[in-house]
Amino acid sequence: MTICPCCGAKLSGEQTLVACSACGARAVGPPLVRPEQELPGYGLALACGAWGALLVIIFLVGTIAALIERQPFSLAFWNVVASGETAAWRLKLLALPLALVALWPSMRVLKALRREPARFAGLRLARAGFGMSAFVALLIVALIGVTVPARLHQRALAADAARQAEAYEFSRVLLAYQIRYGTYPMGADDLSKLPDPDGAVTRVASQLKGGALKYEPVSDIASLPTSVTKARARRGAVVRLRNAALHTDDAPDEGLSFTSYTLVLPGEDKKLGTADDITLRDGRIVPTPPVAAGNSHNSQSNNTP
Repeated sequence: MTICPCCGAKLSGEQTLVACSACGARAVGPPLVRPEQELPGYGLALACGAWGALLVIIFLVGTIAALIERQPFSLAFWNVVASGETAAWRLKLLALPLALVALWPSMRVLKALRREPARFAGLRLARAGFGMSAFVALLIVALIGVTVPARLHQRALAADAARQAEAYEFSRVLLAYQIRYGTYPMGADDLSKLPDPDGAVTRVASQLKGGALKYEPVSDIASLPTSVTKARARRGAVVRLRNAALHTDDAPDEGLSFTSYTLVLPGEDKKLGTADDITLRDGRIVPTPPVAAGNSHNSQSNNTP
């Protein structure tokens, strides 16, 4: 078979001696013989090596950029490792797919080079390119895998901080009411008297009305006569507190002043009475006491005389 040098048509038999049946070109001499020595091709090996080198450069540039961003700048070992972890997370959607895609054609190139060493050259270069591609892929996977537990822990901390921020918003609204009126509110209806420039009062009041949390304002003996209070104090008697639950039907008298409160917000499971509840007492987050088995999530506290 002969290929026509004019049009590229494939000729066989007598067509090679007369003329091309496709374009009419005539042979001016016998076809050239193959050279005794042919130079091997470097294209496949060069492409494989260049691809691997490009991936290494991309990862190094990402690591250097992350290292420069860290303050204070330091070339300490763990600082460099942390920068590499940052670069791995940033390049997980770019360098990692490119490295994984490069492994399969690189393996095919290596097989072709080993199978026909006279036709293709650059086996070492191809091996280096394959090694760099595999190294970048394994390095990114390893750095991401090492940081997954820390990332999950940070995500849990962020979720806790978000829930605590909600609790502190309640604390801010209740404190504003206490500063303005000298007592904590009895319930959601009392909060309507507060100004609401940022909508926080409305959010707090709506959650109090919805019953998604448990709010218990507490009063000490403010409703008792002053003489009785002083007499008990002189005798060293223990002064009991009276709890006023949110859904109680007893209306406080005018002399009653709520001096503290307990607020329980549901945790991540959005249910009261579980271990992840957030307990806010007088503006401070305190440990939630363990819930006894069989207790209702939405139980209300009884008033103590």
